[in-house]
Amino acid sequence: MHLTILYIYTVFVREGIYGTANSFYFLPINDVWSMTVGAFPSPAQDYAEQSIDVRQLLFIHPTATYYMRASDDSMIEGGISNGDLLVINSAITAVHGDIVIAAMNGEFIVRQLQLGAIIHLIPLNRAYKPIRIGSDEALEIFGVVTYIVKSLR
Repeated sequence: MHLTILYIYTVFVREGIYGTANSFYFLPINDVWSMTVGAFPSPAQDYAEQSIDVRQLLFIHPTATYYMRASDDSMIEGGISNGDLLVINSAITAVHGDIVIAAMNGEFIVRQLQLGAIIHLIPLNRAYKPIRIGSDEALEIFGVVTYIVKSLR
């Protein structure tokens, strides 16, 4: 899976509506509403006063958070589709089973990291082959995918 790098610099987050090419702006979601279906009240009703802070949710380490857009279906069985926006945290250490962004032959790819006697980068689509990392090869992990943002339209 080849990735289009959208932002490869420190992300600055401010509350507001407008943004520039070098910053992201988010409004906190202050209203979580509920809807009654049939005669059953929504379990979310008890939490209607809480707010959701997108910054807190998506920016665990704001100076190491990056966005990349997936550009093929090599990770489709892992829930990553062509065009999905991936939130990458480059500050955390990748562990076995993580979905990672790795540098291979001068390009970024997204794969599941499989650690063991031999390291593999596993595509989550049977149409693609795993990448075996030999003992003479260096594996460069750029970051760990922490969130996937999907468009439903």
